[in-house]
Order: sequence, then structure tokens, then C-alpha cells
Amino acid sequence: MKESMSRTVFTRFNYLFLSLMGLIMLLPFLHILAGSFSSGNAIMQGKVTIFPIEFTLLNFKAVLNDAAIWRSFGISIFVTVFGTAINLLLTSLMAYGLAKTDLKGRSFLILLVLFTMIFQAPMIPSYLVVKDLGMLNTLWSIMIPNAISAFNLIIMMSFFQRIPKDLLEAARIDGCGEYRTWWKIALPMSLPAMTTVGLFYAVGHWNGYFNSLMFIRDSSLFPLQVKLRKLLVESDAEAMMQSAELTLSSIEGIKMAAIMVATIPILVIYPFIQKYFTQGAMLGSIKE
Repeated sequence: MKESMSRTVFTRFNYLFLSLMGLIMLLPFLHILAGSFSSGNAIMQGKVTIFPIEFTLLNFKAVLNDAAIWRSFGISIFVTVFGTAINLLLTSLMAYGLAKTDLKGRSFLILLVLFTMIFQAPMIPSYLVVKDLGMLNTLWSIMIPNAISAFNLIIMMSFFQRIPKDLLEAARIDGCGEYRTWWKIALPMSLPAMTTVGLFYAVGHWNGYFNSLMFIRDSSLFPLQVKLRKLLVESDAEAMMQSAELTLSSIEGIKMAAIMVATIPILVIYPFIQKYFTQGAMLGSIKE
């Protein structure tokens, strides 16, 4: 009875604590959302909290009328879709190979993978490698250097190891080579893992910022996150404000509206993909 009472108190405390933490994390978002729909004067006077003051759509009008925003938006979509496809292809191929226990040098290769999880490549060598490969100032520099994530590779490898060996042997007896077995047998049976890993990669590409900032100098190739930074810390917001013929006090509102434009796609799809993120941490960790 005592143990049951203690567990109940502990559970309620956890719910209360996590609810409080969730509220604290939600407040900045609500403030940005309210500011994006508020007038510049209300923002500058500090009247905006979590509800819009002097409701207006001028901030979003200024952002959406900027051709550079739409170009950056399109680049982010392209990098997310095409980059995720490259990620899934290379990760699944490598994971399929490492899932074979009879692979020569398997332990050493897995050790190298784990090493990359602990020690990241230094910035200057990474820049020199990208430059020598001729990818500098191209979209390839965003997608290729991080084409395989060690964490996602381990998830895929663990899932491939759950495929019955008898099924793979039957495919080989029927004349399937390794690539055909991977394509016809392993991938269809690993759709849950592929979906989860693909979502991890896609969100990473959409929120990607550092590689774009380091490898790309052509402003016409900036993805949305880099464009957002320029709006927040450089003079791009002022130029946008002048083109939209807004008052000086609307700069902060424009910045908040730009943040919302960059965030909305994730907010729209997240309720539908939340379960895959929840399952992702444990996916493949328990063998049947």
C-alpha cells in the first residue's frame, strides 16, 4: 500500500513538473506568434505578451512579398526531399552490410562509426575536404558531408538484424544477389525503421544551418534557416521593411513573422509524425 501511494505521488509530481516545463517552453513560441500579428508600435512599447496587440497582417505581408524568402523556402524543400533520399539510400546500404555478422572487418567498421558519434570532424579540415571535392558554394555541400548519421545507421542496422536469416537465404537460393535481396526483401520489411530514420533526416535538413553558413557564399543558394538568420541579426529586415513601405517600428514584427514562416511547416506535419519520433529512440533495440 505504501509503495503504491509513493508511486502515485511520484507519478503526479512527474506530470506536474513536465507540464510546467512544457508551459515554460511554450511561452516563447506564443510570444513570437503574438508579436507576428501585432503592430510595430505595440511591440516596441512592450505591450505584447502572448496575445496580439493591434492585430495586423502587415508583418506577414512584408515577409511573403519578398522573393528571396520564397527562393530560400524552395531551396530548403529541395534539400530536405533530395537530401533525405540520399541519406536513406546510403544509410540503408551501409546498415545492410554491417548487419551481416560474417562480414570481414565488421567490428572495426562499427568502431569507426561509433567514433564519429563521439568525435566530430573539425571545421577547417571539413571545409578543405568540401573545397577539394569541388562542392563549395553548391547545394551538394549541404547534403553530402552528413549523408550518413551514425545514430540512424545503428537504428537501421539493428532493424536489419531482426530479419530472419532463413528468409534471406531463401532469396539467395532463388537467385537474388545482395543488391536485389536488399531491395526486394530487406527494405520492404524495414519500412518502419526507414520511415523513422527518414523523418530524423528530413527534420535535420529543414533545420540545418551550420553547413550552409560555412560552405555557401552565394546568397541565391541560402536555405530558409540562413535567410532567417540574416533577417534576425543583419540588415535584411530593414531592406524588407523599406520595400514594403512600413514604419521603422515594424522591424521586430517582420522578424517574428519570418520565424513563424520558417516554423509553420514543422508545426503542420509534426502531429502526424510524432509517434515515429517517439518510437525512434527504441526502434530496433529489442530483438524478437
